[in-house]
Amino acid sequence: MENERPTETPEAEESASQHATPEPEKRAPGADMDLVMDVPLKLTVEIGNAKLMVRDLLQLGKGSIVELDRMSGDPADVYVNDRLVARGEVTVVEERLAVRIVEVVGSERWLRDRH
Repeated sequence: MENERPTETPEAEESASQHATPEPEKRAPGADMDLVMDVPLKLTVEIGNAKLMVRDLLQLGKGSIVELDRMSGDPADVYVNDRLVARGEVTVVEERLAVRIVEVVGSERWLRDRH
């Protein structure tokens, strides 16, 4: 009986089970998204840009007009956390500025990478 293995005591089995690596939880598809649904994001709408010299900036006052690099009617860029995600039309809703999304930028790649 030299080849017999010693049997583990119940105490040894319990100790081993306490130190075992737990198995990962099984989650339903999309459950991970629930974890981030309430994370706040910064949305910025950019209607255009302008480059000014310091002397021009110092001359600005009430009623000054600064020309932007876009034409009237061009879509505005919509950024989420400084990443371009869409383009849209500036509009007014109940006397407040708003943006109507007309194009989601890179949506095909984003949707493809999710699956």
